[in-house]
Amino acid sequence: MAGRINDDDVKAVRDAVPIDAVVSEYLQLRNAGGGNLKGLCPFHDEKSPSFHVSPAKGLYHCFGCQEGGDTVDFIMKLDHLSFAETIERLASQAGITLRYEEGGYTPGRQQGERTRLVEAHKAAAQFYIEQLDGPEAEIARKFLAERGFDQAAAQHFGVGYSPAGWDHLTRFLRGRGFSDQELVLSGLSQEGRRGPIDRFRGRLMWPIRDIAGEVVGFGARKLRDDDNGPKYLNTPETPLYRKSQVLYGIDLAKKEIAKTNRAVVVEGYTDVMACHLAGVTTAIATCGTSFGEGHIKILRRLLMDNAGSEVVFTFDGDAAGQKAALRAFEDDQKFAAETSIAITPGGMDPCDLRLAKGDAAVADLVEARTPLFEFALRHLVSRHNLDTTVGRAAALDEAAPIVANIKNSSIQHESAVQLAGMLGILDTQFVVRRVSQLARWARERGREGGPDQGRQQHRGRPQAAEQARPAPGPRGPALNLRSPAHRVERELLKLALQRPDLVSPAFDAYGADEFTAPPYAVVRQCIEDAGGTAAGAHDSAYVPRVREAAPDDTVRAMVTELAVEPLHTRRDPDEAYAGVQLVAVRLAAVNHRVTEIRGTLQRLGPRADPEHLTAVQNELWVLQQYGQSLRERGYAAL
Repeated sequence: MAGRINDDDVKAVRDAVPIDAVVSEYLQLRNAGGGNLKGLCPFHDEKSPSFHVSPAKGLYHCFGCQEGGDTVDFIMKLDHLSFAETIERLASQAGITLRYEEGGYTPGRQQGERTRLVEAHKAAAQFYIEQLDGPEAEIARKFLAERGFDQAAAQHFGVGYSPAGWDHLTRFLRGRGFSDQELVLSGLSQEGRRGPIDRFRGRLMWPIRDIAGEVVGFGARKLRDDDNGPKYLNTPETPLYRKSQVLYGIDLAKKEIAKTNRAVVVEGYTDVMACHLAGVTTAIATCGTSFGEGHIKILRRLLMDNAGSEVVFTFDGDAAGQKAALRAFEDDQKFAAETSIAITPGGMDPCDLRLAKGDAAVADLVEARTPLFEFALRHLVSRHNLDTTVGRAAALDEAAPIVANIKNSSIQHESAVQLAGMLGILDTQFVVRRVSQLARWARERGREGGPDQGRQQHRGRPQAAEQARPAPGPRGPALNLRSPAHRVERELLKLALQRPDLVSPAFDAYGADEFTAPPYAVVRQCIEDAGGTAAGAHDSAYVPRVREAAPDDTVRAMVTELAVEPLHTRRDPDEAYAGVQLVAVRLAAVNHRVTEIRGTLQRLGPRADPEHLTAVQNELWVLQQYGQSLRERGYAAL
């Protein structure tokens, strides 16, 4: 049985790895105000960023799908890891040696499966790199040199060589403590007649890394004529490697993609190398598969669906390249980014182009791109006989819907004019009106598309204070957040979690009964159980303690949401702002109690016990005076 990771080590890992640093490995984050960051949620598709990260609290929360938690939760959910695997990965990144209880730690037996496979790939990548310097790898070094890649380039991309023998890597990894079962599961080895043998033999090796920079697979290039395998051989589908969800070079390109709002999609490993060495450091490639849905999701998170961002596809000018370009165009509307195509001259790929004409030619290729929809239009129009009226009409029928789907209205209009010119239709306005009509019909169909369409239009904004919606999770009781009382209770709880120094010690004197929304009353109790705002004013572990005090996942999610949700003030919150919220909640509680007492007096009637009646009337008078004082003196009356 695997040993339990020491609690102090778990805390050390949580404290050592900032949540914004971890999340930034997967998506682009931008300033959201109040010390928070925001980006496109990696857990669901959305058009505008509703995923908020609080570096100060170490928490994230998506206001679109309600996913939330801390750094460990993020990695567990996104990469489908166990708690132990996640702690082990983060500990490795932070350089923390973990201690295991219940009998100590036995390397290899107590690590999670994914962690073991990652470690095997890491060791394999280093093994292949070392083999590239050996005499057998002369053919691999020659291959690189002939394509313009020197030793420094090979080192930068981690390129290596797999020996031609049957089981060199297998024996090496066995010596590092990996089992045969792990080696076969990882895809590094495969079953032979007498046990596992190396999957890759006598080939040039490219390590394929995920967006976090971990090696999850390999691409292997054939070097010898007596190799009967395919020209390129990739790692098979494994628990680590799914070719539809990895992009070669994404670990090197991600920061520049986010910075420049541009990604360049090329076709092969050497093309990525050539582009990066030529200064096009946003180049990435698919790994033996066409560009698809999973790849789009990776890029959208980096590009933030900024309307000014761009995805540039490079394809050969041959029939296969044109077919690939049209296939890419089918996914165009899944980007908010503009999509373009760069056709390589003379059938040369970027690697050949760099070799023949130098680095500048590669950069110029990307700059000379053409909008992908224009390329698709020209291809479509070319299939019709434009010398006849029937041919022009048929081309218009086929092309107009493509132009109508262009997101940018000004570009849509210009493209309609351009289409009229392509077709030779002199009445330009006829084509413009036709496109506008189709676009309007498409919008109307979208509005009639049911609840999913509505959610898509509204998704992406923290609307907690503006809309009625349930508490996080299906088990949470419904809250009418149009209620002024509920709205201000929520704001005060946010302050108590995010800025306890501003509401302490007054907040700690508030009873749970002063929060009229039951979920808020529970959160208030969690804060008290965690030591109150007085204890949290100068304690970084305060919010985690409040989360731990939650009785269930629903309340824990609510705490996370409140700790991350932006405060409703454009300026930095101060004592005056906090005072307004404290007074509003107390005044609402007083008014609620006054209403209850008046109902009691009405029920008592004239025949009530005089002593009891006097006591009720006195309580009403005291509360009315207190309410008046709160209205006139504000925070000073608390």
